[in-house]
Amino acid sequence: MAGMIDDLVSGVLKGVMAEILKKSHGRTSTKRTKRQTRSATTGRFVKKTKPRVAKKPAGKQVSRRRTAASRSGQRSK
Repeated sequence: MAGMIDDLVSGVLKGVMAEILKKSHGRTSTKRTKRQTRSATTGRFVKKTKPRVAKKPAGKQVSRRRTAASRSGQRSK
């Protein structure tokens, strides 16, 4: 009997917490779905294969960030 009451209370608490933690506006933007391509010969859906391309390394910072000391030195001139 105590186990049933515990299950009931925990179920109610879970439902209440889920309701509280939901987004208040209740509306999310729609996601665009891409159409699947069909094979020209069989008419079945074709699985897309991604080409294996190595990622480029991150570009180095070209312009140097000026420090506060260099900015204040220019301002006083």
